[in-house]
Amino acid sequence: MVEIIDVSSENVNKYGFFCMRSKSKSDGYQNKLRWLKERFKEGLKIKIIQENRRQRGFIEYIPGKHTWRAINAKEYMVIHCFWIVGKNKGKGFGVSLLNECIKDAKNLNLAGVVLVTSNKGWLPDKLFFEKKGFTLVDQIGEFELMAQLFKDGTTPSFYDWQKTAKEFSNGITVFKSDQCPFIQDAVINLEVAADELDIKVNIVELDNYEMAQQKSPTPFGVFTVIYNGEIITYHPETKNKFVKLLEKQSLKLNS
Repeated sequence: MVEIIDVSSENVNKYGFFCMRSKSKSDGYQNKLRWLKERFKEGLKIKIIQENRRQRGFIEYIPGKHTWRAINAKEYMVIHCFWIVGKNKGKGFGVSLLNECIKDAKNLNLAGVVLVTSNKGWLPDKLFFEKKGFTLVDQIGEFELMAQLFKDGTTPSFYDWQKTAKEFSNGITVFKSDQCPFIQDAVINLEVAADELDIKVNIVELDNYEMAQQKSPTPFGVFTVIYNGEIITYHPETKNKFVKLLEKQSLKLNS
């Protein structure tokens, strides 16, 4: 039996939010849980699809005014996360979840649905959405802004804050939010790596949607690492991977 669970503040402790369910006592999970309970008040939705009571995938989305992506999409519904467990792809689970989002967007009389895609990192790939009628409306580097338009409205676009990185030229600056539960561990890994290399780390907390939209140096809006004025990654990494990234950037700066 396949069913879609509409996660809310009333049942999130029972169903979770798909990610890190096996680590529900971790700081990352608890940070996300607190974050979610505030976002539900702003219209955020999480839908989990289950097959025989086993979770197979999920979607997280929110009206564009309150999105935690660096995009201008106030007339649209914005998908934050979309994931189907690999072996369950091809069963129509993704289509079912996307249809839930489209239905909610239309019920709110929004102009369409948008999301940030990329073939790198933890963002969805655009291929699935192209097949479902989404088109490219903006692009910055490897980040694509895909939209399905229901009616005329202001075309959604990226806020381009990449130049912000140059303002942080002393050591490492991390922009982070609690929208993703994996970020907390990534920050710890980065701090340990930086400590090994005797590099200063400064953390900028993106603790409201205005900051995520207006301050994030990348459209991801959740996690960006800047080293001496240059963006080196927006992907959570292991400690050893961070060490290699920092060493590589140090060599580049000193060459």
